[in-house]
Formats: sequence, structure tokens, C-alpha cells
Amino acid sequence: MSSIGIEQARAAKKKAKRQLAGVASVVGIGLTRVGDDYAVKINLAAAPSDGPKFPDNIDGVPVRCEVVGKLKAL
Repeated sequence: MSSIGIEQARAAKKKAKRQLAGVASVVGIGLTRVGDDYAVKINLAAAPSDGPKFPDNIDGVPVRCEVVGKLKAL
């Protein structure tokens, strides 16, 4: 299995932003490390119920979802 580099992860992040634009529960999309590889991280305001299903990977880059709550400016 080949490793996931930063450039491949950045391209997947851009694609995730386009695919998930307008999904209310998504409060942020970034990158994270999974071992020695990179992954797309989707930050959620609340745990998904019957809403949209998030992909396991985008173009071979793993996707990780985390509930972080609603974000507020300080």
C-alpha cells in the first residue's frame, strides 16, 4: 500500500469541500495525520443521525469525522 502524501491529501480536501458545501452539520474540513499518512478531517457540529453519509475515503485518501460542536468566534 502506498503512503498518502500531503499533496494528495490537499487535493482530496478540496474535493471534500466541494462535495460537502452546504451540509449544515459540517463546521470545518481540514487535514490530520493517521500514522505516517495524511487524511481528510471533517469537523461536525453534532453526530450525524439520518443526514448525509460521509465517504470512507476520497480518491484513496482516508476520511475521518469528529464531532467538535458548534464553533464560535472568540
